[in-house]
Amino acid sequence: MAIRKGTYRHFKGNLYEVLDIARHSETQEEHVVYRALYGEGGLWVRPLVMFDEIIERDGLSMKRFVQVDEAIT
Repeated sequence: MAIRKGTYRHFKGNLYEVLDIARHSETQEEHVVYRALYGEGGLWVRPLVMFDEIIERDGLSMKRFVQVDEAIT
């Protein structure tokens, strides 16, 4: 699974900027580091597999986060 830097929309509607991928020091599990693009712009971290997963909401299957732009590299 490949998560690229850029802007993502959470299934609830808020926008976030993916900053990078970090690795947990004990488990080596990859985590996504991202910043809220609303409010105080809080910094968050979530396991990569959870960030990229398909969820079910109101009987519909959807991605938890969807990229809404392409990162410039």
